[in-house]
Amino acid sequence: MKRTYRRLVISEDVRLAFRERQAVVALESTVITHGMPYPDNLNTALALEECVRENGAIPATIAVIDGLVRVGLSQDELKSLSQQKKAYKLSRRDLPVALAAKKTGGTTVATTMMIAQEAGIRVFATGGIGGVHRGAESTFDVSADLEELGRTSVCVVSAGAKAVLDLPKTLEVLESKGVPVIGYGCDEFPAFYYRNSGLKTSARMDSPDEVAELLIHKWNLARWPDSMRFDGGVLVANPILQEDALDRDEIEAVITQAIGESQVSGRDVTPFLLSRIGQLTKGKSQLSNHALIQNNAVVAAQIATALVEKIRK
Repeated sequence: MKRTYRRLVISEDVRLAFRERQAVVALESTVITHGMPYPDNLNTALALEECVRENGAIPATIAVIDGLVRVGLSQDELKSLSQQKKAYKLSRRDLPVALAAKKTGGTTVATTMMIAQEAGIRVFATGGIGGVHRGAESTFDVSADLEELGRTSVCVVSAGAKAVLDLPKTLEVLESKGVPVIGYGCDEFPAFYYRNSGLKTSARMDSPDEVAELLIHKWNLARWPDSMRFDGGVLVANPILQEDALDRDEIEAVITQAIGESQVSGRDVTPFLLSRIGQLTKGKSQLSNHALIQNNAVVAAQIATALVEKIRK
């Protein structure tokens, strides 16, 4: 059975985890609906959930199905979502429209953060966040992910920002919004397909315990006075493993070519670029993408587990 609360449906697995004070990790669903073709999308979604379980936490894939916000999906529901031909891509502005019209769609980083916080989930794993697009000084193309990180109290584990973005400007916006950008085992902000962007993070942490301690102090989970609480997100920048990384110069040349070929705008830019980069690299970028998001799921589960253990004490 599932409980429906203000159009929010929380699966039995997730509700049981809450009752037993187990760690829970949120997973987005645009990787299923817009990130990969079937059956790669389904296999990736199942692999991510397994990575979370193997590291001591319960996965909660978040999506909107027939106008209901779903937190935690069964394998049958994941399969059905992965085969949807007309699923919507749902960011913050799109969510009320989808609910009103009873639509089905995948949630972006921004929307997944919102729903995770509402459901009581503090840690979320994704591939890479959205950010400031290259050329944004003329297009004003800036992802809603950055705004959400500034106001929603969820820890996002990612391999930095998507490589097609303007990383220096993305970090500037995160700084202005007061978002801690933590290099996980690294001093430089990772650049999705490769490990070192040359840009410094705001701090470095090397273990799940260190990150969990930061989250407790930031969000008042240790019952600090309200004056000592800092609402808003934390970005844990977890670099792609060395064996899965691509050569920096080669992938940047490919990205430049893909951007030059793009004739789309808005929400269609990133899907086009990632697809074209996959074609130009003969699938190497897609293999890296699969690997890095699984690595992020592992780290997110470890952080969520450490956080629960600290709160219990």
